[in-house]
Amino acid sequence: MRSDVAKLIIAIVLDVLDFTLGRIPGFELPFDIALGVAAVAMWGWPGLFAFWEVADPTGQIDGFAPTLTIIALSQLGKGRKKSAREDHVDLAD
Repeated sequence: MRSDVAKLIIAIVLDVLDFTLGRIPGFELPFDIALGVAAVAMWGWPGLFAFWEVADPTGQIDGFAPTLTIIALSQLGKGRKKSAREDHVDLAD
């Protein structure tokens, strides 16, 4: 659970940076790609949703959508449920 909270905090910080630094013309596209790579590194396949920000040609609209925070909130507790099921299977053997 602590790792989920740590990922949420990292996601919030990265979204704040996206709102500020990610709006600089010429810097927005590389920054959005870096955020997408970070999201995939933290959450795997669900992190691919972060790449929608690359579709914004102006780089201004996506700064107002906290994509990484939304992904982090959607993934909270999912690892814990998986490990609880594995414990249950181990006890049954």
